[in-house]
Amino acid sequence: QVQLVESGGDLVQPGGSLRLSCAASGSIFSINDMGWYRQAPGKERELVATISSGERTNYADSAKGRFTISRDNAKNTVYLQMNSLIPEDTAVYYCNANIATFLRLYYYEDFWGKGTLVTVSS
Repeated sequence: QVQLVESGGDLVQPGGSLRLSCAASGSIFSINDMGWYRQAPGKERELVATISSGERTNYADSAKGRFTISRDNAKNTVYLQMNSLIPEDTAVYYCNANIATFLRLYYYEDFWGKGTLVTVSS
């Protein structure tokens, strides 16, 4: 019905940069908010950043000044540019999107990707 597929995770040295992408596909009528969450080993999943359909952004304190979220509505894709990475950023990063499908117009529900691993280590 709807799929979210993340890409861009990798092993990177401290201070490095990565750009994550997440493409939504399927029977999509409309997308509201999109966002990135992450889960480090032994920890709960936490918010990284979100962006509304009007491109209003929200960031976790840990992401402010280093990460930038953006979206391409024509491609149903959300991005996360991560700069100045530190070992504490190591986690599986999950994409989330609030989507209404053609099967249930104007009924928005959350969909999740399977995650992409980011490892920050020297």
